Amino acid sequence: MEAIHFQYVKTNGVRLHTVTAGPEDGKLVILLHGFPDFWFGWRKQILVLAAAGYKVVVPDQRGYHLSEKPTGVRPYRLNQLKDDVIGLIQHFKRDGATVIGHDWGGAVGWHLASTCPHVVKHLIVINIPHPAVMPKGLAANPIQWLRSAYMFFFQLPQFPEQTLGNKNFTRLAQALQRTSRHGTFSTDELVKYKIAWKQPGALTSMLNWYRAIPRSMTDIGKVHSVDVPTKIIWGVGDVFLSKRLAKKSLQLTKMGSGVWIGEATHWVHQEQPSLVNEQILKFIQS
Repeated sequence: MEAIHFQYVKTNGVRLHTVTAGPEDGKLVILLHGFPDFWFGWRKQILVLAAAGYKVVVPDQRGYHLSEKPTGVRPYRLNQLKDDVIGLIQHFKRDGATVIGHDWGGAVGWHLASTCPHVVKHLIVINIPHPAVMPKGLAANPIQWLRSAYMFFFQLPQFPEQTLGNKNFTRLAQALQRTSRHGTFSTDELVKYKIAWKQPGALTSMLNWYRAIPRSMTDIGKVHSVDVPTKIIWGVGDVFLSKRLAKKSLQLTKMGSGVWIGEATHWVHQEQPSLVNEQILKFIQS
């Protein structure tokens, strides 16, 4: 079995704790986690991709786990987040990479592919719409507004930290369990998540991704279309996001396709890893 390695990478003015695996000369694949995850969320993909010959790079994105946590909201806008990924590509001396993102990691991938398509060989997004689609989805669909109400709660100062961090992050751990298939997150795995959330400043930094949304919408501007080969993988049981948002996102791609996976939720890559890994490899090897 391929080994995984841990290192810190300086990129775009921050130090990112990063997991790597696979041959040094392999094609670069960058895996980007979302909220409230960290590199560990890709544990069922890393070694599979490495065994297929890819150089796999999985950062704790800025503000998460062991990565640097800039203070304030501005450092978490999409332009900064996509520049972190560009810095990773440069650090590993590549001219581009396959970028795979789940949740917020997918939003970073969408923005990177929209604004800097020359550095994205393939884009795979898992259960996250294009950032330009989300505001229209909220305006047109009251049910989606209700599904996304937690994002408005996260805009409040301090109270979300108090609520989510109370009693050793019980509510945050329960949220993972409630929104996933039974058994997806084991007790031992939730302990690892709580260790990540307990890192000094982590919870506020994680929430600042949401608090930076107004600034991030400015970053999106008028650049919406995605010209790189794109695949959307979507767990149809997602309680947060409607499949309609995925279909609207596909309309912004010139080379896009989607796969809808039943018996899966927002956490499809952890629930159905064999199927997701098969889809990933089939797409990036074609």
